Amino acid sequence: MGLFTAPDTFKSGAALRSVTDWAYYNHGYTSNILNQPHADEEAYEQSSPIYFAENFRSDQHLVMLHGMVDTNVHFSDVVRLTQRLIELGKENWELAVYPVESHGFVEPASWTDEYRRIFELFERTLREPGCTENGGLCAVRRGR
Repeated sequence: MGLFTAPDTFKSGAALRSVTDWAYYNHGYTSNILNQPHADEEAYEQSSPIYFAENFRSDQHLVMLHGMVDTNVHFSDVVRLTQRLIELGKENWELAVYPVESHGFVEPASWTDEYRRIFELFERTLREPGCTENGGLCAVRRGR
């Protein structure tokens, strides 16, 4: 959501098992916060990343990571956002799927792969050339 709504603030992001459209999430949970989708469409749109995907810029980077058998945030949620990014012609994003994982990953190989992808993305997109302080994230420390 941050990448889509504050593009000047965020350069890279990782979305782990993320809700992309609250209208498709657990209604018992969501309706306590946002009412019902048909009763408060604006609240759902204002809080769902899929409605802001057009703001994702070419100088930003996103990795989405999701288990295919997730019974909490269904896999179809990230598929809808993926399709939206394709339709908008967006670049610099990737989707990693985990066929045997639900919402709470249990396979060590899945955890390793997920965090390796995030680490590599941040190393590639956030590290400043020649910077040795703060793990190479000089801009983060300086507030840039």
